[in-house]
Amino acid sequence: MTTQVLTGQQIAAAELDGWTLLLSFGQGGLETRIHTENFTQGLRIVESIGKAAEELGHHADLDLRAFQVDVRLSSRDGGGVTETDVTLARQVTDIVAAAGAELECGSLTHIELGLDTPAYAKIAPFWAAVFNSEHVIGTEAWGDVGDPRGGLPMIWFRTAEARSEQRVWHPHLWVDPAQVRPRIDAALAVGGTLVSDQGAPSVWVLSDPDGNLLYLNTWQPGDSSLCDSQYRPGGSNWIDRS
Repeated sequence: MTTQVLTGQQIAAAELDGWTLLLSFGQGGLETRIHTENFTQGLRIVESIGKAAEELGHHADLDLRAFQVDVRLSSRDGGGVTETDVTLARQVTDIVAAAGAELECGSLTHIELGLDTPAYAKIAPFWAAVFNSEHVIGTEAWGDVGDPRGGLPMIWFRTAEARSEQRVWHPHLWVDPAQVRPRIDAALAVGGTLVSDQGAPSVWVLSDPDGNLLYLNTWQPGDSSLCDSQYRPGGSNWIDRS
């Protein structure tokens, strides 16, 4: 098996039922949620997954709860999902089936916090300090604050141009592509608005009744730059499909 990182299309072609590709701290990972009858069953499944990972010379991130086990597979050295992760995912599926448990991915999400600001390099250290996280500086166009333990959402900063002095927070929610339509429909049913779908199938922008924005993201390729913080209720790019 190679260590080459697979594309989203390659992972989709593997047809891993019950698994989805979600980004977390900029790195893709295969994820599933295993529903168990009790803690003991979940513990046994975790032990079996650990053994399978060791036999492959690999690893798995596991979160054991009373009635569920969340699994995330990624190759840290490769920076994403490789064939080894796909192989381990198939083995996990077999382990779950043999245990009489069920797995699904529709309820899995990751959230990131985006902030439009003209001075992220100035304010990022503050957020790193209060979050007890790390400040990662990229180019002049971006900077991140991330929890190396993975316990808190990542904060990423986008340079706001001089067009506005307003600081705007906007959560980014990463979901399985099959969850996009149901979640948009649910949002519209309670008074939300679809602001923009120009970045689909990568990103959609939604607004609550007060005009606060949420970005709904998937791994699928698209031009996310077409959906930005310029979208506001009543603006020229506003799509009212409620």
